[in-house]
Amino acid sequence: MEQFLIWGAIGFGAGIILASFFEWTLHRFVMHRPLGNFDYSFRAHAVVHHGIFKADHTYHLIDEKDKETIPMAWWNGPVLIACCMIPATLLAWWLGSWQFAVGTLPAFIAYYGTYEYIHWCMHLPKARRLEKSWLFYRLNGHHLLHHRYMHKNFNVVLPLADLLLGTLVLRSKIHFPQALGPSVPNVQPRQSRPASA
Repeated sequence: MEQFLIWGAIGFGAGIILASFFEWTLHRFVMHRPLGNFDYSFRAHAVVHHGIFKADHTYHLIDEKDKETIPMAWWNGPVLIACCMIPATLLAWWLGSWQFAVGTLPAFIAYYGTYEYIHWCMHLPKARRLEKSWLFYRLNGHHLLHHRYMHKNFNVVLPLADLLLGTLVLRSKIHFPQALGPSVPNVQPRQSRPASA
């Protein structure tokens, strides 16, 4: 039992890290460009979602009919989790520990659920408890910058892959009309301070 718990915990931690890189890869290479003849994700995300939700006041839902474009389609969750399980299962086989794979499954489920909920709260704020947290505040600024610079900040949940793969942006380089709200940080360029006399 102890071995199961140890490998399961290792699998869970590894699953969160793998999910960050999977999210980054999917977002960058499938949701922001057609993948051969497969352009469903590109159209749904880059064309429709980014066409409606920009970094200005339209970052937050304006027209009720657009609410359905915030989350992914219901079937995407099981498909994406299954896709994540392929490398996790291969890694578990290589490690000789099926418990590792058992640990990655709840990590992938939790990551996907967190992605959907956080993303929903970002575009449809309602002063929820989560929206008052420091972590949400930071992630919201990170995602707002993605809506300003579509080829940066691909992670929504854990920006680890953005950091390690060179797509992390912490502030805009130029001023732009950005969304405002209590859970939206100022991501404008820092003001240069005049030299003291």
